[in-house]
Amino acid sequence: MAQKKIIFTKTFVENFDKLPKKIKDKTIKQLNMLFHNPEHPSLRIHKIKGTDNIWELRVDLRYRITFEKLSNGYLLRVIGKHDIIDKEKKK
Repeated sequence: MAQKKIIFTKTFVENFDKLPKKIKDKTIKQLNMLFHNPEHPSLRIHKIKGTDNIWELRVDLRYRITFEKLSNGYLLRVIGKHDIIDKEKKK
């Protein structure tokens, strides 16, 4: 069986680099959870309405990550405040 992996888009990395350290730390914790226990309730994963395969997960009350589910893992698209979800719907 292929090993599960997380792929980071350039946009995700650029967004992540601009985050406050506290949010970066929370993000790392949530990505670890996504990798090891994607059903964990704190992630609050759900599909973004109006998209084919774009999902969101919760970093905290204000920050979200959007991603695509791959056969062997996840492609992280963007991270930012909750309004990133509206931008993903328009793509």
